[in-house]
Amino acid sequence: MANITALQVKELRDKTGAGMADCKKALEEANGDMGAAIDELRKRGAASAEKRADRDTNEGVVATKVSENGQKASIAQVTCETDFVARNEEFVNFVGTIASVVFDKSPSTKEELLATDINGNKVEDRYNEILAKFSEKIDVSKFENLETSGYLVDYIHGGSKLGVIVEVSSSKINEESRALVRDIAMQVAAMNPSFLDRSTVTQEILDKEKELYKQQAQEEGKPADIAERVAEGRINKFYKENCLVEQQYVKDGNLTITDVLKQISEKAGEDVKINQFIRYSIGG
Repeated sequence: MANITALQVKELRDKTGAGMADCKKALEEANGDMGAAIDELRKRGAASAEKRADRDTNEGVVATKVSENGQKASIAQVTCETDFVARNEEFVNFVGTIASVVFDKSPSTKEELLATDINGNKVEDRYNEILAKFSEKIDVSKFENLETSGYLVDYIHGGSKLGVIVEVSSSKINEESRALVRDIAMQVAAMNPSFLDRSTVTQEILDKEKELYKQQAQEEGKPADIAERVAEGRINKFYKENCLVEQQYVKDGNLTITDVLKQISEKAGEDVKINQFIRYSIGG
């Protein structure tokens, strides 16, 4: 067995971030070969991940990336078990790397993502190094890549546990109107709308809500015909609370998001609509 020096252990720790004892053991098993020791640590990370597969991951980080012209974006969410890991700089950087790979390579599955090459190594190798270092379950839970002829704006809430991307229909977005689109992204973060507008609410959901409201009104002693009218009124309230474009603007209660879109349209010189929004939230 090769004589493993403290300098070798430090070099392996610097390369992988793994614990000193793990680095020494990996070097001993690799007979002092640095490359083989790194591979050994990665294998241990993958093996330990299988043992932790049934654990809950209620902490983590959301990261986004948007092109300078606002026409391409990515969002990624990586979860872990503890806030201690979620706040670690190396873990945060790893999530940023995932968002960048999604942005650059547009993988459609987790398998494709992990197989992607970055700087001569697969993403999976880096993933296994992270698993080996932190010794807890870490999951690349979801990610998306977006491209548009309109404009994309992102928003990351403090702590990086909540991220939003909003796509609007116009590419004629200047700094002033971009700030308003970002305000809409903040609205999505704060108010968590379930739908974009009334057209995106399915009939099945409406029927369930209406039946619930009718039942509540009847339990309050309302006759059937009155209960029907009460249910219709509460459906309108449901739309205003759950459809983004009808929500009261959190920065000015006298406006709705539709009013904010009118302001953006005036600045763009054309009608601007929200095409879609994406909201990732750790634990939610």
